[in-house]
This record gives sequence, structure tokens and C-alpha cells, in this order.
Amino acid sequence: MNGVEDVGEQLVGVFQNPGLLLGIPLALAGAVFMSLGAQYQHRGVEKVEQLSGDAGTSGLSLDQLKRLLTRPSWLLGTLMLGLAIVCQLAALVQAPLIVVQPLGAIALVITTLLNARISGHSPTRQSLTAIVCCVGGIFLFVFFAAIYATEQSITDRELFVILAILLVVIIILGGCWLVLRHRMRALFYVIGAGILYGFVATLAKVVIKRIEAGQFEWITAICVVALIAAAAVGAYFVQTAYSSGPPDLVIAGLTVVDPLIAVLIGMVILGEAAAAPPWVLVIFGVAGAIAVWGVVGLARYHPQVVSESQEIGITRGSDGGASAPDDTEKPTA
Repeated sequence: MNGVEDVGEQLVGVFQNPGLLLGIPLALAGAVFMSLGAQYQHRGVEKVEQLSGDAGTSGLSLDQLKRLLTRPSWLLGTLMLGLAIVCQLAALVQAPLIVVQPLGAIALVITTLLNARISGHSPTRQSLTAIVCCVGGIFLFVFFAAIYATEQSITDRELFVILAILLVVIIILGGCWLVLRHRMRALFYVIGAGILYGFVATLAKVVIKRIEAGQFEWITAICVVALIAAAAVGAYFVQTAYSSGPPDLVIAGLTVVDPLIAVLIGMVILGEAAAAPPWVLVIFGVAGAIAVWGVVGLARYHPQVVSESQEIGITRGSDGGASAPDDTEKPTA
């Protein structure tokens, strides 16, 4: 009973925190812009692939990247994503990192509905289950994070640790891309982008806080450079993922992997979960595992992936056994 009373008192305190009350709506608005931006950018990438006559599944070429800059749909999507970033940064100013980042999962629901309407691929039972796991796992996490998350000042030593880990991550992802890019699927690019964007969100939080405190020194400048580098590589991975899979699969990976990485950094390095009791940490682990399982399930059972790929040995259709009338028939873009 004492544990329940403690949670109740903490929950009441959450609603008395003006930063959270403003940060959470800003994060939700960012999620809406993210879902719209993903849909428009995906459309732009598809058009560029059609015009160039070359699929970008192993990495978009320089010519394809230039063509994207002339596609109205891609530019509109980029504007939407820019607004999503502005909302997210504003939310990070108001609320702890481990509360703001997971709320982007609502973008998955919106993107799924949009993509189903545009592509004509209605969600199957398996894909819906995967989406519920993604969103449910993330929101289970954010519920307890909102109760126990605390802001901590970030030391130079902690920044060095974050920057060093980011450098190792970029080297590993870059090496995998150079060696295995012809065999990579959308899931690799989605996970890679999600990991990098998790570091981007963390570094953005650091830079904002340091600028607010008037501490824009050399290490803050390094953080800005690292942030831009990670965002650029992550953006390239996202665009390539759009050529390899549907937009809601991309958003699923980003809205799960991104917050999980940011949360791990916030918990392990920045100490934002220092006030959480051990049983809450167990819930964090279970919720994260459920969300990741949902991403993997969506990558396997997404109806658009199933209908457009002949290399995935799984059953088709929402009934788990029905097959498409003509396996060679593909929906129009």
C-alpha cells in the first residue's frame, strides 16, 4: 500500500509541474508533424526512384539526393520534419529527456493510418499487434518516467563519455554500411537512424541547457558539430529506409529506438532516473523489450512489406493463411 501511495503522490506532483504540462503537448505536436513529414518524404523518395530508374535500397546515390531537392513532396515533408524538430526541442527545454522522447510514438499510429489510406494496404492482425506493442511499451515507459524523472546538471566528463560513444557508434554503422550495404534491409537503416537520433536528442538537450546557462565554450561547440554529424548520417539512413520499406515501419523504428537510446543515456550517464526505485527500473526494461519486439514484428508482418517482397518467407494476409491472388502484382506508388 505504501508503494501505491507513493506513486499516487508522485503522479499528483507531475500535474503540478508546469514544465511537464507544457513539454508533453509540444512533444505530441511534434509527433503529428513527424508523421506527416514521413509520409511526404517517403512519397518524394519513391518519385525519385521512379524517375532515376534505380532503387535506393543499398543507399541513395548522389544524383538521387540532388533530385530529392527538386521534389515538392519531399521538400514539404522536410518542412514538416523541421517543425517536428522545433516542437521537440521546445519540449526538451520544458521537460526531462526521458519524458519527452518516448511521446513520439504517437506518430506511429498517425503514420499507419495515413499509409493504409494512401497505399491501400490495410493493417493485418499481426501488424496491428506489433503496433500496439510499440506504442504500448513506449507509453508504459513514459508513464513511470514522468513520475520519477528528474533533471540533473551535466558535467564535462559526462559529455566526453557521450561524445566518445557516439564516435564509436558512427564508426560501427559506417563500417557495416560500407561492407554490407547491398544486403541491408530497411530494419538496419531504421535502427541505425534511431540510434543516431537518440544521441542527437541528448546533445540537443545539452546544448540548449548550456546556452541557457551562458556556458557556450569549446566543448559545447564540439557537441554542436557532433549533433550535426549524427543528424546528417541519420537523415541519410532515413531516406534510404524510405526506399526499402513503408513509412510507418520507418517511424516505428525511430519512435522506439530513438527514445530508448536517449533514455538509456539519460538513465545511465546523466542520472535522470536516479530517484526511480528498483521495481520501476524492471518495468522500464520490460516496456523497452515489448516496444522493440513490436518493431521487429512490424518489419516482418507489415502488409506492404509482405506484398512487395518475395524474399520474406511468411504467410500473407490478415487471416494468417490467405495469399495474394497474384504474387507478382504490386500496388502503384
